Amino acid sequence: MGSNIEINDTLKISKARGFPEGLNLEDHLKTPAESQRFVGRTFNFWNTGERLYHRYPTRVFLVEEGPKGDWLYWGHVHILRQTISAGKTSGSFEIVKIYDPDYQRSMTRNEAPEGKSFF
Repeated sequence: MGSNIEINDTLKISKARGFPEGLNLEDHLKTPAESQRFVGRTFNFWNTGERLYHRYPTRVFLVEEGPKGDWLYWGHVHILRQTISAGKTSGSFEIVKIYDPDYQRSMTRNEAPEGKSFF
């Protein structure tokens, strides 16, 4: 018996679990400056499993999980609140940095687990 709590420096969520609606790669590639409107905004999330995310002011990577389980790195967030209960973690985060498209591509290719990169 024991606990199975995972410690994360990456918030990997899908749109269904709280990834910001309106933040999408197609628009980001066309007009990267428009994506900056998400910086400073707060969003709610939930994830399966019991996870501890690094607390503010430490940055946490924001990763969008695609429909096929692929990873797309977007930038940095601060976790403002988190609750762990019965196999589920929920909370809120503030976006503090959005990567430019070239850096986003490089970060995703280099940091996503093998076979999980969006690119």
